[in-house]
Order: sequence, then C-alpha cells, then structure tokens
Amino acid sequence: MKVLLLNGSPHENGTTYSALSEVAKSLNENGVETEIVCVGNRDTAACTVCCACTNTHKCIKDDFVNEVIEKIEQSDGLIVGSPVYYAGLNGTLKSFLDKVFFAKKSFAFKPAAAVAVARRAGTTATLDIINKYFMISNMPVVTSQYWNMVFGSNGEQAESDVEGMQTMRILGENMAYMIKCINAGKELGVKQPEEQVHIKTNFYK
Repeated sequence: MKVLLLNGSPHENGTTYSALSEVAKSLNENGVETEIVCVGNRDTAACTVCCACTNTHKCIKDDFVNEVIEKIEQSDGLIVGSPVYYAGLNGTLKSFLDKVFFAKKSFAFKPAAAVAVARRAGTTATLDIINKYFMISNMPVVTSQYWNMVFGSNGEQAESDVEGMQTMRILGENMAYMIKCINAGKELGVKQPEEQVHIKTNFYK
C-alpha cells in the first residue's frame, strides 16, 4: 500500500511540506508507504485543451506531468497539498492538476484528499477547488475531524498549530483505513462499480 503526496508549494520544505509530512508520518505508522513529490517548484505551462491526451493519456508537453500521472496510477491513494494564494491554490499546481486530470485514463475509486496551508485565510476555498478534481473523477474524498488545513507562515509555525497537526494525523489514519477497507473488499470479491460513459448535456437545445 502506498500513498502519493503532491506538494504544490514552490518552497520544497516550507509550511505545506510540514503539513504533508505529518500526514505521511501517520500513514507510515499505519502500515502505508508514502512518497512526497514537490510539483510547485516545477516549470509547467497551462493546459491549452489541445486534447492530444484523449487517446494517449499523456500530456504532449510532458513537463513532469506524465511521470506524476504514472506515480498516481501506481499508488493506492493521493493527497494534494497547496499554500493559499489569494484565497486559492498555487497557480503552478493549478496548471499541473489541470493537465494531470485531463490526461489521466482513470483514477476511479482511488481515495484522495486535499490539504491547504495559509497564514490566515483562504483555506476552505482552496480545499474546495482541489476537491473538485477528485469529485469529478469518481475518487472517494478522505476527511478528518476538521477541514484539512494548517496555519503558519513557515514550517516552524505550522508545526506549532496543534489542532492543524492533529487534523493531519487523523487524515493519515482515515486514509490508511479507507485503503485497507477497499483492499479487504477486493479480497472478499466485492466488485467496484463499473465506470460509465459520461453523458454530457448543455443548458440549451
């Protein structure tokens, strides 16, 4: 069992990393391997909806995106963490996720969670944006006992957010539990729902 954690901050060892590290530690203690990959400091161009990935399931620009898609496919769960920029996620992470989720073949039924880190505000809006990638992809969203957020202007402050760090630890426990339940279901022969062809409609005739 393995969970991939994406660090959307340009600061590889900053506040977002501190939050994700706490989740990773909790996952490890519950028997789940982890890998934290920093994507917020990578140069990535915005998705142009060229649709070249429709059949190949690979981004034509291949700026580390395809490597991450493969890592997600090989993982049992996904956690995406981001600092808050103007009440939203980091722009580089946004472009990165757009391309990952356009190009993916399927992440269906892979548990996922969003983590937001801020000095003060904008965390709930950031969580909402990230969660939408999961919710449109048949991915169960993992929760904690509070919204998945940590406060602080640097790693040291983030680690001092006692409630936030507890929220991260419980998120790790809940993610591990869900992955184990899914695996146990498979062993018992419980079949996952079949993915259906997406019926798309417009608001006009």
